[in-house]
Amino acid sequence: MEHLDRLESKSIYILREAYSEFKNLCMLWSIGKDSTVLLWLARKAFFGHIPFPLLHIDTNYKIPEMIEHRDKLALKWKLDMIYGQNMEALDKKQTFPDGNTTRIQCCKRLKTEALVNTLNGTWSRYRINHETGKYEIDKNTEPFTGAILGIRADEEGSRSKERYFSPRNKKSNWDLGNQPPEFWDQFNTDFAHGTHVRIHPLLDWTELDIWEYIKRENIPIVSLYFNQGEGKRYRSLGCYPCTKPVESNAKNIDEIIEELKTGKFSNIAERSGREQDKEDGGGLEELRTGGYM
Repeated sequence: MEHLDRLESKSIYILREAYSEFKNLCMLWSIGKDSTVLLWLARKAFFGHIPFPLLHIDTNYKIPEMIEHRDKLALKWKLDMIYGQNMEALDKKQTFPDGNTTRIQCCKRLKTEALVNTLNGTWSRYRINHETGKYEIDKNTEPFTGAILGIRADEEGSRSKERYFSPRNKKSNWDLGNQPPEFWDQFNTDFAHGTHVRIHPLLDWTELDIWEYIKRENIPIVSLYFNQGEGKRYRSLGCYPCTKPVESNAKNIDEIIEELKTGKFSNIAERSGREQDKEDGGGLEELRTGGYM
């Protein structure tokens, strides 16, 4: 518990520091376990009220239960919820499920391009109306100059190269070789005008930490992570044409924690069910340098 307390305190500190130092922030919420823990931490950091919008990039191929979970919590917790899409690619069927691109090209269009252009305000944003429960076109097109993400260093190779406060250029491109040092928890928040900043409060957390924290805090999580009786569950969530479940009998959080502690997945990548990772040579560096999450 002391370990979780230390992680929690550091993450809350980073969230408050980001809010203090940067204007026009948003926080990305993918509806997965990590970004839902981040959402919970943000509610703690700001005493139940999150002072910046939540942004979801909806590829139109998310598992329906994910979208239901997003909107249920958005209304229950009164979140300032926004989503963005690449409507041009969807309308022209320039996607992998339509058979017209590779998985990587599909990710670039539906995720990277959608994210970059939603962040900079070039493309339409859709904001939830809490009175009607429906999404409406957002009149605010001001660019988000910073985005808070729930990525972890141990999840995937390119993410281990991140900083807590990671600068990008105006197009959200990431220069891995030109990043500020971060020594002894001294975070650099002084960036040149026009820099887009990605903030990563969960960088030190592990998959086991996430699940133990979810258990301790009783955080509502989408049920796709649990075995529904078929001996399978999702370990990482994404678009349904490119995301496969893993073999697992874990039906609840305690069983997932026990499964991780036994080392069942110690030699299996957390994102092993993500087919686009395999197409990209087992990593996401190409996608992430171009602005991907």
